[in-house]
Amino acid sequence: MNEAELTAGQPDQHDITDYNDPDAPWNQAWDGEGGIANWNADVITEFRENSGAVGGAYAGGDLILLTTTGAKSGKRHTTPLGPLYRDDTMYVSSFIEDKYPAWWYNIKANPQVTVELRDKTYQATGAVLEGADYREFAAWVLANNPLMADFQSKVDRPVPLVVLTLDSEC
Repeated sequence: MNEAELTAGQPDQHDITDYNDPDAPWNQAWDGEGGIANWNADVITEFRENSGAVGGAYAGGDLILLTTTGAKSGKRHTTPLGPLYRDDTMYVSSFIEDKYPAWWYNIKANPQVTVELRDKTYQATGAVLEGADYREFAAWVLANNPLMADFQSKVDRPVPLVVLTLDSEC
């Protein structure tokens, strides 16, 4: 499946090229009571009720639900993420400033994941990029994604990059 097929029917969204852009979903005000955990639960519910379409800060954007198995707990964890593409290759990253996200560690420990994309669910394999593979892919990402390049310029660690391969539809 190529990028055009994956994004077909999705309206254009505001191009965010600066990590500090106030319109970026990660810079939206929190309610002070639920934080990101409750926000994720609401997004997951809305995603599943509307075949992948969500409103609010992510309206019109392409989202996936990535379900991983906890590296330590063994429990299943679902996280909404915005997929990125290099030709036909789907990849994900994170804008967490002080550490890599839990899903990154989970995929490193157990690469078998589930990806929900619009109204379809796939068994998939996640590959945490490292070494020469990481350097080559990161060079391309940073040259072609101004938002990732801006974020990388603000953090001391390499941005996490995980390639997702959709294996079979469930």
